[in-house]
Amino acid sequence: MAKKTYNIIDLFCGCGGLSKGFEEAGYRTLLGVDIEQSALNTFEKNHNGAVGLNLDLSAQDSFDIIDDVIKGGKIDVIIGGPPCQGFSLTGPRNFEDERNKLYLAMIETVRRYQPQAFLIENVPGMANLYKGAVKDEIVRRFTEMGYNVSYKIVCAADYGVPQIRKRLIFVGLRNSKEKYKFPEPILKEEDYITCKQAIGDLPPLVEELGEEVSSYGVNPSTDYQKKMRGNCNVLYNHVAVNHKDFVKKVIALVPDGGNYKDLPEGVGTSRNFHMAWTRYASDKPSRTIDTGHRNNFHYKWNRCPTVRESARLQSFPDDFVFTGNKTQQNKQVGNAVPVLLAYALAKQILNYLN
Repeated sequence: MAKKTYNIIDLFCGCGGLSKGFEEAGYRTLLGVDIEQSALNTFEKNHNGAVGLNLDLSAQDSFDIIDDVIKGGKIDVIIGGPPCQGFSLTGPRNFEDERNKLYLAMIETVRRYQPQAFLIENVPGMANLYKGAVKDEIVRRFTEMGYNVSYKIVCAADYGVPQIRKRLIFVGLRNSKEKYKFPEPILKEEDYITCKQAIGDLPPLVEELGEEVSSYGVNPSTDYQKKMRGNCNVLYNHVAVNHKDFVKKVIALVPDGGNYKDLPEGVGTSRNFHMAWTRYASDKPSRTIDTGHRNNFHYKWNRCPTVRESARLQSFPDDFVFTGNKTQQNKQVGNAVPVLLAYALAKQILNYLN
């Protein structure tokens, strides 16, 4: 008997790192919703026929539009990462504040479609916001809707992602007597995938800037590199930033794993904030990939990481192609949930759906 394929919709999907992980675990993505069209273009290109909807979920007619797309199809799991900035301003007593409308829209979507399960990801700081009151209110609302809710701060590196990235995850199971048990880490800290193990096979781009579509040049040397390449024979999105010579000279002064503190006095003062002039450590996972990318540098080469290198550190497979201009591509990568983290969470949810 064939295994059942479960349908998901991805809200606030961006380019779709979360849903990509679910797809690799065997789910089918029906649609992704976001208000950033460049991210939706990337989402549609990489999600096997899923529809990308440019939609404000707080708008009155948003569910009518979703209904038209899914055409009565069953939604088994709803996933997403709604922004939570409003809560830091309004507090738990003002949960209904206009600034929290997108989080409320996520809750309303689950209430309307009653999926078997939902997954919400957010920044770790939300767990302790107002001494945990916001987190508790979210759990309370879903519990009243019939969901048994679990939450935990997880680290992506524990699940094979070459990056120290922590996220707060909520998982709710409808009409379930048992709580979702988060997957056990597959790696201990001493076995984390390092930057060199993750991106060391990619062309250095020292003499040239590279092209959107190019070739690898060398064979993969680690299991992670082989995993990311899969059957992909073409290298996408590996284009270097055209740094000015004085920037390259400053980067060259920063050692492997170093930062602005390693620069001579008076050098690099144009960027004097905490994470400025940070070079990835070759023997460690990267720090959290952000949307800007210009404050961090390759562990060996005197340049910022390319979109493909950042995507590797986010565990996107190499056949996942990012579209749009460089700023848009870097934003898409930085905002995404690491694919292998999403995969681990999705596989565990299957145990409850099955």
